[in-house]
Amino acid sequence: MVDTFDVIVIGGGPGGYVAAIRAAQLGLKTACIDQFTGKDGKPAPGGTCLNLGCIPSKALLDSSKHFHHAGHEFADHGINIKNVTMDIPKMIARKDDIVKKLTGGVTQLFKGNKIRYFHGKGRLLAGRKVELTPADGSQTSELQAGNIILAAGSVPIAIPNVPFDGDYIVDNVGALDFTAVPKRLGVIGAGVIGLELGSVWSRLGSEVVLLEALEQFLPMADVTISQQAAREFAKQGLKLQFGTLVKSANVVRKEVLVTLEDKQGESQLTFDRLLVAVGRRPYTDGLLAEDSGVRLNERGQVEVDEQSRTSAPGVWAIGDCVRGPMLAHKASEEGIAVAELIAGKPAHIHFDTVPWVIYTDPEIAWVGKTEQELKDSGIKYRVGSFPYAANGRALARGHSAGLVKILADADTDEILGAHIFGANASELIAECVVAMEFHGSSEDLARIVHAHPTLSEAVHEAALHVDRRAIHRGN
Repeated sequence: MVDTFDVIVIGGGPGGYVAAIRAAQLGLKTACIDQFTGKDGKPAPGGTCLNLGCIPSKALLDSSKHFHHAGHEFADHGINIKNVTMDIPKMIARKDDIVKKLTGGVTQLFKGNKIRYFHGKGRLLAGRKVELTPADGSQTSELQAGNIILAAGSVPIAIPNVPFDGDYIVDNVGALDFTAVPKRLGVIGAGVIGLELGSVWSRLGSEVVLLEALEQFLPMADVTISQQAAREFAKQGLKLQFGTLVKSANVVRKEVLVTLEDKQGESQLTFDRLLVAVGRRPYTDGLLAEDSGVRLNERGQVEVDEQSRTSAPGVWAIGDCVRGPMLAHKASEEGIAVAELIAGKPAHIHFDTVPWVIYTDPEIAWVGKTEQELKDSGIKYRVGSFPYAANGRALARGHSAGLVKILADADTDEILGAHIFGANASELIAECVVAMEFHGSSEDLARIVHAHPTLSEAVHEAALHVDRRAIHRGN
């Protein structure tokens, strides 16, 4: 007898498990299939985000930040600490413990919401049937549902002639589990993953070189922000090389020999470890039977419409395996929207107000359009900005690097974009997201009373500066 459900979700990451929970809340009989296994050999729902991405990387970022502050900044506060050391195995164990708590939490949420959880791999067949291959090697079976949600996620991109070996040449997973600080760490790619993990090991004492093929740093960010961030990261010791193609990498006598090509020609660098962080691709390997009715595009993404419907009736897709930014929070909101649509409720996601965050120190966050995008589109706009160096709370904390930049329509004053480089940018951007979601203006932000002294006052002053009436900076 085939197990039948209202909804089956394939994938238990931040898109999949959230979709399953919302579907169950709405009274739908729901199942979730996920193949992640923890270090202890037990099922670990939560996808890349909880197991190998967002959460473990932030744990290491915070640990390394505390270490760096103790060794380099505490003395400015009158706190003198000598011979600060880092216990790398303990730092990694702390990270693993956090991951285990959160994946265990997802398991409990499944139980609390009466969701059937299957530990294994799901493959979509024709007629909204799913082939389930259990992770324990037991017999394959079939499930069926009125609706299927594909939330298969993504995997790291490999590049030619740079083979992963899991030890000397690694992807982000390997860089989360180094047992010691590499003396020399090469990072291919100066994007989000490369910057975050490069920052971790740089703070702990590694000589980090980021090798970026593009000529511009963080081209998806506003150029004012990316330029200031590049200068700040260089001060911190991160070496950024742009316009650099990696031709090959080979392990020779426990070192990684990397062959590069740039405007000056070919050259070589030697590292103790090499991290490949050139992006991720949709994970659709083995996901779809030939007669499933679901189409993939030329980038390997599952094709969907504006409401996440695929080309097969009753089959939906969300998260990293579809169009749009590969962001956990984007996947979660898509999952909620799809569950509500299946239940017959109205649902909508405004992709223009999905925030981006890079968890370096200082952090980088933005939402909406960049100044260059507005120029290229011919949209008339006004700019307001405010430096962290003029914010009292930032100075008191000793974190005065950074700025807030707000872009508003020249005629209507509606906020078109907000860009922050500085401490707590990941939290401060939320105010701008809310304002934009409700089509707010820079005047709306300027009229809101912000507590003093707080970093949020930098947002307030940037909004005031759009109309050239900022109080604590020249206009």
